[in-house]
Amino acid sequence: MKSPHPPTDNQTQAALVLSGGGARAAYQVGALRGIATVLDKDAPNPFSIISGTSAGALNAVGIATQAHKFRTGIRMLEYIWGNMTSDRVYKLDSVGLISSASNWVFSVLANRRRRTPASLLDNSPLESLLQDVLRLERINSNIDAGHLDSLVVTASGYSSGESVSFFQSSRDIPNWHRPHRLGIRTDLRHRHLLASTAIPTLFPAVRIKREFFGDGAIRQLAPLSPAIHMGARKILAIGVSGSSTRRPAKGDQVNHPSLSQIIGHVLNSAFVDTLESDMAVLRRYNAMLGQCQPSAELDVRPIELLDITPSLDLNRIAEDHYQSLPRSIRLFIRDTNASSIASLLMFEKAYCQELMDLGIADAMAKREQIRAFFHD
Repeated sequence: MKSPHPPTDNQTQAALVLSGGGARAAYQVGALRGIATVLDKDAPNPFSIISGTSAGALNAVGIATQAHKFRTGIRMLEYIWGNMTSDRVYKLDSVGLISSASNWVFSVLANRRRRTPASLLDNSPLESLLQDVLRLERINSNIDAGHLDSLVVTASGYSSGESVSFFQSSRDIPNWHRPHRLGIRTDLRHRHLLASTAIPTLFPAVRIKREFFGDGAIRQLAPLSPAIHMGARKILAIGVSGSSTRRPAKGDQVNHPSLSQIIGHVLNSAFVDTLESDMAVLRRYNAMLGQCQPSAELDVRPIELLDITPSLDLNRIAEDHYQSLPRSIRLFIRDTNASSIASLLMFEKAYCQELMDLGIADAMAKREQIRAFFHD
């Protein structure tokens, strides 16, 4: 449906891209608070396009459901993340974790399909939380009122291997198909969010029509592309990098990596590397266009990019809060080098609050760039 009150040209250009990373997404809420501080107090949502992946999709939908007043949506997210506990996301009993782990190992060894979902954790509490706090019917209302143009949630298809961007939009944008990437218009539901946040091996896959889906960060080679497909002229991306490169020091004892370390390495690569590399590609693209003569025949244009990413290592912060993890999770990732998984599953109040505080500080450090981004 076309919006009776379409956004202004400046709004149409601005997109918000939120990447994935489990509990690390609390950092994004702090960064959004910093952005709101720079803007006018009663400003509506300044982004006409919002695109989220994994836990970033939860924050994206939270802003979209409150698009009539930007700070209201942020306050809702601050309340959720500021009172977060692991038992609101996944079940904590040790017996259940051992049973799930056994089922997961059996599935790997048997190499065949099972009726029981193969995952280490039961995330049914997250489903209840999403249904309680996110009123998805407000998305269409905000689109119709002109407070929002497009919302995108990305998940990864296990059968097709495609990165699928489910979107709602006021614009007449057809479904798209690029190598390993699809865009599908739909009415977003809680299942799309559960699918986008289903961290492989940790949370169960979610069926949407004929296919099972997992975390949207997996195989998402171009995290900025959904926003560009929706017509973004400028993008503000908030990443959640887990760690910088750390090489063993000379003389350190190097042991064979544990299963949790290997899983953590794979997940960290999925959640971090793709957004950083895609932003680098966009900056090279913009630099190349700056050296070319404008052409009326080709619909090519530079896309302004502003990124806010953690100035501190989120994995190291997770290590400081390690003892606040549920005992059943600590038993699984007991080796001290498994901080990547800890940072993903640390849905605990003190850790999330520290990430939000860091997000505020990092956004305020870029206040002039943020002001220029919106008032160019």
